[in-house]
Amino acid sequence: MGMQISKNLSENMIAIKETFRDCGDVIMREFVVGSGKSRIFMIFTDNIVDSDTIHEFIMTNLMGLYKECDESGLLKVLMEDIIAVGEVGKIDTLQQVVDGVLLGDTVLFMEGNEFALQVSTKGFPSRGVSQAQTEVVVLGPKDAFLEVMATNIVLIRRRIRDSNLKLKRKKIGRRSKTDVALMYMEDLVRPETLRIVEKQLDRMNLDAILDSGYVEQLMEKHWSSPFPQLQMTERPDKAASALLEGRVVLVVDNTPVVVMLPVTLNVFFQAAEDYYDRWAIMSFIRTIRYIAAMVAIALPGLYIALSVYHPELIPTALAIKIAATRQNIPFTVVGEVVIMELAFELLREAGIRLPSPVSSTIGIVGGIIIGSAAVEAGIVSPTVVIVSALTGICSFVIPNVALVSGLRLCKYLAFLLSAVLGLFGLWVALLFILAHLCSLTSYGIPFMYPFCSASVNDDVDWEDTVFRMPLNKMKRRPIFTKPSARGRKGGA
Repeated sequence: MGMQISKNLSENMIAIKETFRDCGDVIMREFVVGSGKSRIFMIFTDNIVDSDTIHEFIMTNLMGLYKECDESGLLKVLMEDIIAVGEVGKIDTLQQVVDGVLLGDTVLFMEGNEFALQVSTKGFPSRGVSQAQTEVVVLGPKDAFLEVMATNIVLIRRRIRDSNLKLKRKKIGRRSKTDVALMYMEDLVRPETLRIVEKQLDRMNLDAILDSGYVEQLMEKHWSSPFPQLQMTERPDKAASALLEGRVVLVVDNTPVVVMLPVTLNVFFQAAEDYYDRWAIMSFIRTIRYIAAMVAIALPGLYIALSVYHPELIPTALAIKIAATRQNIPFTVVGEVVIMELAFELLREAGIRLPSPVSSTIGIVGGIIIGSAAVEAGIVSPTVVIVSALTGICSFVIPNVALVSGLRLCKYLAFLLSAVLGLFGLWVALLFILAHLCSLTSYGIPFMYPFCSASVNDDVDWEDTVFRMPLNKMKRRPIFTKPSARGRKGGA
């Protein structure tokens, strides 16, 4: 299909009709225009084009054309004088024709021309701009990305009206030919980061990109790690903020989530709302998030270690209470924790997969009724129910789903080692997780920055970590920005 377009219109028509054989949604039409009765062959894909554009600005103008012009020059006249569409270009291979037609453009062939005209007539069906579903905020904008890349780019551009915001288009996937927009601030981005990202995108060699999750997995350096090394968001304001920090944003067509890079562990604890409310309350909430992450990993393992191996470390009154509630339980402490954790995972998945009106019911039935019934039946103790519930609640406090998934896996490592080695096993698990986090990098930046190496950027990144300083005190951009552009003009 990489063959050149022929001057013979019939040959082109035969090749195109063979390529789109049995494609009922591809519309082909042959007609004549002008006083010379010149033949034109038009092709487009139904339902992904703007019909009004085709009828009013192409068909109407062509049918009313009576200019005297030889066939070899008529396409040039059409492009310059007749077709009233902003984006019209020449293409000279049949593969470009196929790509354009499947993209939503209209292609015009004419006898005697070794090229065709590609007219932008895209009109994809899409839902309207809706509210964010996974990153809900009380204060701040409510709009979220859509499945249409062009709309997503507009949602970012309306927030950053700066000519330094650059956009490079790529096509990835041999069969899907998915559009990917690489966006960055030219005066803020690190050149080496941009170069590596472009090289990674150009090297992607697979059949199809159906979601931005494909791009995330293919671009992660440490693919075996349970922790994400790229950040994803459905919020345009968060993507705009990342761009202003010197980060790169990848907008993938057909998905309402964009990819942001590089990352550090710290950015996964930041929510968009952190910057829309007063610094004191948001610093308090962010501190709670870090504590919740520790609890989500360590609490089940700590309960097992103390109950099985070190009951003397538990206050006497509490130890007696726990022993009394476990008197008639047929399972060991480890068995109880495993049962409750797996039950909680099942309830979490059931709540996600079921329709919204039913999912809330499942949460109530599973969390309250089944939990209470299990305690009354003597299958599990009330303490284990509290531990599992508190662990689950703490995981929901963290504002990034991908990080929560990593913490969920680490939780099982922690309580398995605790079941074998007690408190020593818990410390081994936590040290192993910490060592793994310290070994990760994201495009040359340590994953644990600024908790390590903060002096590289004069320790200014501490301003936006566990505590968030007032906006008028945050006068330097983070480590993601190239060194010469880290000062924020006008304070925040």
